Amino acid sequence: MVALREVEVKARAPLEHARSRLRELGARLVRVEEQEDVYFSHPCRDFSHTDEALRLRLAPGRVELTYKGPRRAGPVKSRLEVTARVVDAQRILEILELLGFKEVARVRKRREIYELRGVEVALDQVEGLGEFIELESRGASPHELLELAKRLGAEELVAETYLEMILKRRGSAASL
Repeated sequence: MVALREVEVKARAPLEHARSRLRELGARLVRVEEQEDVYFSHPCRDFSHTDEALRLRLAPGRVELTYKGPRRAGPVKSRLEVTARVVDAQRILEILELLGFKEVARVRKRREIYELRGVEVALDQVEGLGEFIELESRGASPHELLELAKRLGAEELVAETYLEMILKRRGSAASL
C-alpha cells in the first residue's frame, strides 16, 4: 500500500488579495473547478472520535475516494491520506451503502489550484462557510507553509476541516 502524509495549512483569507499575491509571487494556475465532497460515517466506529474521514470527491472528469487518518496536533495539519481514482461514482456509492456506510454531509466548493515552489495552493469558496486558502506541501517545510499563508493574507489559521465546520454549523457533530 502506498500512502502519503498530507501536510497542510488552512486559513480564512480574502481570496482576491491571495490571488493578487500569488500572481506577484509567480504562481502557476493549474485549474479551476467545482468540487463536491461526500463524507461517510463508518458502520462500526465513530469517525468523530477516531479523527478519521472517508470522502468521495466529485469533480469534472475526476472521481476519487479518500481515507484520511487522525491528525497530528499543531498549527500545520499532518495526517495519513490514501486516495484512489474511481471509474463509476454511482457504483462506489452503492457499494459503500451495502457495506453500511452512511452519507453524513456534502461540502461544495469552487476551488482554484495553484503551484508555487513546492506548495499546492487552493483558493476555496466554500458554500455556507466562506473564503479559505489551503496550502499543501509538495516538498515545502511546515515553516514555509506558515510563512506563505501569512504572505497570502491569512487572517486566522483554521484547525477544523470543512466537514467539521459544516456539521457544527448545522448542529450535528454527532457520530460520523
